[in-house]
Amino acid sequence: MRAHRIAEILEGTSEEEMSLQRGDPSRIVGKLNHCLLGAVRFSAQGPWERHPDGDELLHVLEGELELTLLAPEGRVEVTVSEGSVFVVPRGLWHRSRPRGVAAMLFATPTRDGEISFADDPVLDQGPVDVGAPHRS
Repeated sequence: MRAHRIAEILEGTSEEEMSLQRGDPSRIVGKLNHCLLGAVRFSAQGPWERHPDGDELLHVLEGELELTLLAPEGRVEVTVSEGSVFVVPRGLWHRSRPRGVAAMLFATPTRDGEISFADDPVLDQGPVDVGAPHRS
C-alpha cells in the first residue's frame, strides 16, 4: 500500500507519447475493484472505445476534453473541464479529444474492452477486443 503522486507519474510523458504516435501513453497505478486505475496526459484524439462490463470514470486533472458518446438517442458531445468528473455508461462507444494537452485520472473496466479506428464504430462490425483499456 502506498500513495501515488499523479503529477510525478505523468511528468515524464514525452511529446511523442502525448501525440499517441507510440500507442497508449497511460500509466497504470493499480486496481480498483474490477477496474484499472491509471492516469494519462495526451494531446491527440484516440480511437473509439467501449467497456461492456462496467462504467468508466474519467477525472480531468489538467486541460479540457471534448468527449463524444454514441448513445441510443444519437451522438452526444460533452465538454469535461479541468477538475470535472464524468462517468461513461457501460457499453457506450466513446472517444475524447483534448483541447491542447489534457491529463486525466481514470478507472476503466478490465474485461472485454473494445477499440475501433472506424469513423463510426456502430456501423463498422470490426472492433478490436483489447481486454484492457485504451485511453478515451
